[in-house]
Amino acid sequence: MGLNVKPLSDRVVIEPVAAENKTASGIIIPETAKEKPQKGKVVAVGKGTKDHEMTVKEGDMVLYGKYAGTELKLEGTDYLIMREDDILAIV
Repeated sequence: MGLNVKPLSDRVVIEPVAAENKTASGIIIPETAKEKPQKGKVVAVGKGTKDHEMTVKEGDMVLYGKYAGTELKLEGTDYLIMREDDILAIV
């Protein structure tokens, strides 16, 4: 991956997974009704702190809070940068 961002201390960079366009029954969801994704792929991990060892690693699929992290856009791709504590689970 060509991501030139290295998060500091206990932060991670996540690439959100695109929201579904269609429900299981086939109903198409309009853009205005889509929910913000809460699942993504970890693309970069900081080194942690002396009191906090990092649990996630690059390539992990994770679940995070709906309003967690700070959005950033690099080379046309959307990413989130957040503390590892904001990640709820590894899936």
